[in-house]
Amino acid sequence: MKYGFIKVATAIPDCRVGDCNYNSDQIIELLHRADEQKAEIVVFPELCITGYSCGDLFGQRLLLEAAEKSIRKVVESTRSTQVLAIIGAPLAQSNKVFNVAIIIGHGRIYGIVPKTHLPNYKEFYEKRWFCSAMDMTNDTIDCCGESVPFGTQILFTSGNTKIAVELCEDLWVTIPPSSYHAQNGANIIVNLSASNDLAGKHDYLRTLVSQQSARTTSAYLYVSAGLGESSTDLVFGGKGIIAESGTILAEGKRFCDEPQIIITEIDIERLLNARRSNTAAGSKISEYRYIPVPLPNYTDSDLTRRVDSHPFIPSDNSLLNERCEEIFNIQVSGLVKRLRHTGAQSAVIGISGGLDSTLALLVTVRAFDRLGLSRDKITGITMPGFGTTDRTYNNALDLMRSLGVSIREISIKNACIQHFNDIGHDLNTHDVTYENSQARERTQILMDVANQTGGLVVGTGDLSELALGWATYNGDHMSMYGVNGSVPKTLVRHLVCWIASHEQNETTRATLLDVVDTPISPELIPADEQGNIKQKTEDLVGPYELHDFFLYHFIRHGFSPEKIYFLAQKAFGETYDQATIKHWLTTFFRRFFNQQFKRSCLPDGPKVGSVSLSPRGDWRMPSDASSALWLQACEAL
Repeated sequence: MKYGFIKVATAIPDCRVGDCNYNSDQIIELLHRADEQKAEIVVFPELCITGYSCGDLFGQRLLLEAAEKSIRKVVESTRSTQVLAIIGAPLAQSNKVFNVAIIIGHGRIYGIVPKTHLPNYKEFYEKRWFCSAMDMTNDTIDCCGESVPFGTQILFTSGNTKIAVELCEDLWVTIPPSSYHAQNGANIIVNLSASNDLAGKHDYLRTLVSQQSARTTSAYLYVSAGLGESSTDLVFGGKGIIAESGTILAEGKRFCDEPQIIITEIDIERLLNARRSNTAAGSKISEYRYIPVPLPNYTDSDLTRRVDSHPFIPSDNSLLNERCEEIFNIQVSGLVKRLRHTGAQSAVIGISGGLDSTLALLVTVRAFDRLGLSRDKITGITMPGFGTTDRTYNNALDLMRSLGVSIREISIKNACIQHFNDIGHDLNTHDVTYENSQARERTQILMDVANQTGGLVVGTGDLSELALGWATYNGDHMSMYGVNGSVPKTLVRHLVCWIASHEQNETTRATLLDVVDTPISPELIPADEQGNIKQKTEDLVGPYELHDFFLYHFIRHGFSPEKIYFLAQKAFGETYDQATIKHWLTTFFRRFFNQQFKRSCLPDGPKVGSVSLSPRGDWRMPSDASSALWLQACEAL
């Protein structure tokens, strides 16, 4: 697929234990279905040619010969398909029988990987029938009349895609083979399994799959035998799980009576970028064989995996609540440490009645509570200016009163008028000088009151504003500690909502919810004739939900404008048209590059997530770096 995606599938066929001919027909049917859906890789369960629970029948020459004939039949069926298939089977070699995964496509076998760790406890007796990969002596094996690469240290490669194989128990051991595979370049790990179902086992398995994909920074395709395998004392419910770097992307239905195909896309580019940024990931530890395999690389296949329009916000409500609590505590703990270190007994914060200053005040109040300091040692200052509306002004006062902090009101109008007279600026010219003068006057007031009270100025600016440079240099850009500096605007809103939902004071809750509903604005331009906010930030720089989406994929994954544009269309297709997305994407890159100088001298502040723009660790970029490449890419969209 385009943009670094590869479509993959896990397939759970019907099975008759010991009936190789029936089983191979079922495999071929699902293999062709996967091919029709333009899957590039499809993985089948362990020993699916014979069935896993054949027991001592694995010692019967008749079964082993029938298995090899069925393997040949499946191989022949791939002459008319494009998909790379990986199937499980027993394979006899001299006086040994191996439990293997066979990699096939285009009418040939590319390689065979034997199982390394054979379970031999409780209901498992694999050492009774099979030899481990550690017992092998040859690096090739005869199968279906040809000599085939054989071993565990094999990667199957196509461009940037590198596929490795392990089987069932291999995942459950202390150091899975996939850990070594990943260190040697594998970014797609497949696991052919026949694990039976027990109460509670599936949850543990899902954790193993997601954690191993995260630990190896890879995609992990797990597939296990279905109900047809069930026999005697064991039930096999059929499990298909596809994970990528710690996230489960797709999952099949357990205990399903029908054959299943679970299909989604893996973002190979995302995995490669993550590995490039992690220099501690390790290096090659042994000799591997790299076997080229052809993958179809469909360019017209549609992306089916979900693209989250708000990547900073968990879609699951329980996880969102947990994340909000964690982030709020990180912010509070950072401020507690700074207050303790400096010995400050008071704090000063500008309260506008907007989202950012509201969250900063809530963080400061909680920090003072933890330190056992009186809330009246927090000085909240409202500084009405030329654009201040009654709504934000009253919300600022109501919030401070209900939280019990000290309130000061210091109008900036006269000071700004005097300043305009001093520099010869027309009061009626509402340009950048008009706006920035107000922001710098407010910062001067905060700093000077902090000096008066021996306090610390708590900054309010958020991550989204830093990314766009939507802050006045040495104005609201500056503080003594910025608690919101790595919190994006879309998350600020959710944090305030979360705090409101836990607030016992009804007045405070009502004020917080009204702040959330208030249009985002710096309020530096006079209100309209009805006294409503006239200067709306998102009308000027674009929707924050788009900019946060762009920021996440640019910083977190290193994606190009072309790929971000593609993903944004998938995420916001029903909300914004292509022209709108392109316009604001271009704005994002232009502003991001032009405003780096503001990020190069940020005040300290707590890092709360995987995306941060602190110049002291997370984002080191020259202030004069050219944006030409990125803007040219935007223009070409």
